[in-house]
Amino acid sequence: MEDVKGRIDQIVLIMDPILEDNEVPRNIKNVVRENKENLIKACEKGKEEIEMRIASAIYALEEISNDINMPFHTRTEIWNIISELEKLKEELK
Repeated sequence: MEDVKGRIDQIVLIMDPILEDNEVPRNIKNVVRENKENLIKACEKGKEEIEMRIASAIYALEEISNDINMPFHTRTEIWNIISELEKLKEELK
């Protein structure tokens, strides 16, 4: 379980630059911030909660990745986050 928490911590760190980027629209930052907080909270609970929060984050991030107002570099970062979350989700099965 410590390995899972460590991986989530790494994923959360990838989210921070998006939240600090002035070019990223507020609605995108809000989705990233909300899912970052949910992933952190999930680490305090059990495996099932983590799996649910990961699935929820993947869905939400995929939704915003189609936003036409998203800067290209941010879209790439979102795709990287989704990829890492999907890897972790598969490992938890």
